[in-house]
Amino acid sequence: MIAAFCLVPSGGRSSREDGGVAEAVAAAVTVVRESGLPHHTSSMFTEIEGSWDECMAVVKKATEAVSEFGTRVELVLKADIRPGRTGEMTAKLERLEAEISKAAK
Repeated sequence: MIAAFCLVPSGGRSSREDGGVAEAVAAAVTVVRESGLPHHTSSMFTEIEGSWDECMAVVKKATEAVSEFGTRVELVLKADIRPGRTGEMTAKLERLEAEISKAAK
């Protein structure tokens, strides 16, 4: 499965004066990187790829890390569940680029 998620703390020391949450996000991304799962972080979401149990364990641990920065955590989670498929984080993009190239011809 591919799981895309976003965690945002609120309350407590959840944000800087400018509203940024970089410190909390860094804690979550550190958990993701230490998991060893394939991953990609963009400006709004982090994607991970693995089994259901692996992905949900990482999301839970990342949520716990972010909870240290506030009294509440918002989680947005989207999953693409395709049993038996691996490497789809990159394969999906490769198929997309191939289609774009075909359409441009």
